[in-house]
Amino acid sequence: MPPAPFTVKASLKQHQVIHTGERPFSCDLCGKSFSMKDSLKKHQLIHSGVKAYSCYQCGRAFTHSSNLQRHLVTHSGIKPYSCDQCGRAFTRSSHLQSHLVTHSGIKPYSCDQCGRAFTQSSSLQRHLVTHSGIKAYSCDQCGRAFTQSSSLQSHLVTHSGIKAYSCDECGMEFTLKASLKQHQVIHTGERPFSCDLCGKSFSFKVSLKKHQLIHSGVKAYSCDQCGRAFTQSSHLQSHLVTHSGIKAYSCDQCGRAFPHSSSLQRHLVTHSGIKPYSCDICGKTFSQRGHRNEHLRIHTRHDVYCCEQCGKYFTTDADLQRHMFTHTEERPYQCDLCEKTFKSPHHLRRHQQIHTRKRLYKCSYCETLKVHQRRHTGDQRKYCKECGRSFTTSSELKRHELIHSGVKKHLCDQCGSSFTTARDLKSHKRVHTGEKPHKCRHCERSFSQSGSRNIHERAHMEGNYSCDQCDKSFRNLSSYSAHKRSHVTNKLFHCYQCAQTFTSLSALCKHQPPLILETYSS
Repeated sequence: MPPAPFTVKASLKQHQVIHTGERPFSCDLCGKSFSMKDSLKKHQLIHSGVKAYSCYQCGRAFTHSSNLQRHLVTHSGIKPYSCDQCGRAFTRSSHLQSHLVTHSGIKPYSCDQCGRAFTQSSSLQRHLVTHSGIKAYSCDQCGRAFTQSSSLQSHLVTHSGIKAYSCDECGMEFTLKASLKQHQVIHTGERPFSCDLCGKSFSFKVSLKKHQLIHSGVKAYSCDQCGRAFTQSSHLQSHLVTHSGIKAYSCDQCGRAFPHSSSLQRHLVTHSGIKPYSCDICGKTFSQRGHRNEHLRIHTRHDVYCCEQCGKYFTTDADLQRHMFTHTEERPYQCDLCEKTFKSPHHLRRHQQIHTRKRLYKCSYCETLKVHQRRHTGDQRKYCKECGRSFTTSSELKRHELIHSGVKKHLCDQCGSSFTTARDLKSHKRVHTGEKPHKCRHCERSFSQSGSRNIHERAHMEGNYSCDQCDKSFRNLSSYSAHKRSHVTNKLFHCYQCAQTFTSLSALCKHQPPLILETYSS
């Protein structure tokens, strides 16, 4: 390389200092050093705050005239420096050089806290601010704060209401050009960014980066109140709402409230009865994709929690802990109105509806509970091929079929009696121990079985239900309701062999043989 020529000897001496590496001129305010005195003077203008050179087109001011000249090029629209690999153009050569590093794939600047790497030192510095939690730039209109000035400027556009960028495919409008570009990828269906670990693909590179944090296990954002950690700051912000106690989104069907709009939308699906996500292995359907994915882990045995007492698998540790109550006599959830206790909060909530008399799920025939609807349809029930007994769910039918199989793998270690289920064995063992854990809430009497206790408690109830068509009276509502059906002249269930009619499906099941029941159900 030929030596650089100079017209003045003084200029040559100034230039030669660059090769020595000496920086004898330092700033008293920030300590930054320079090789030439002139460079120090230019730098000190930054600390003075004086910006004598302003742009006549946008009003932006600069400390040096050279900076203003470079800025004016941005208004001209001329971008003489273009990238050979992607065609992107720039107003300055330095900007092009910085951009070329992104194609090299080299990211020498990494974050010590989360491991994220960057191609430029300035990008790393901006990223580090997100970990500090400092948000120095706030919006005057809504109070939202940002870590960077550029983020605030982009946000302010949303308040203007101007959406200058529209999609040619669907007409959707956006306030930012970058938002439009991201949206347009959806119409192409392309997912060019795939994860090397699990194969999941994404439309955007930033989505892939966020996903990869899941595999890294790094959770740099933690909650100060409960200690729970998250991979992304946005997830932490959503979580913090749960501690505030504010539940601004409520369901208009059941009144249940949620802290996030997305949680409400997922909940509304449960009222529709639609379960679009099905398991390819067992056919079980779910209203949410996340629930289906959790269920699949039961089949793969991947990342599941196993009960040491009965061998049952669960997808979350919380589900396992709730299940463990079934092996004990603990019932930690108590009803405030009647003091009845339960083993799970789900059972408690279901019980409390008895007191409130809420009937959220109605039959389209007679305005009663959804389970009752099967009495009118008939074909919705599950029938045992051995005895014709009917059940509302397939799980109940499977438990019942064990009786006919003759398999009794649960043995009593004291008397040798065998049982089809662990629950039956557990109940039997109380015969040997004399244990009676189920106490009556109205007297001192106790029982070994909860069913026996429940039957006994009905005797304490003051209800006396008298039939208005005959002289019979009943202690409980269920017996009274069953009796009332005997007076109904319009009997809904017919026997196809003898034309005899019945008021309930269970009565028809007892009358008809199993083969005919199977035909009836189909």
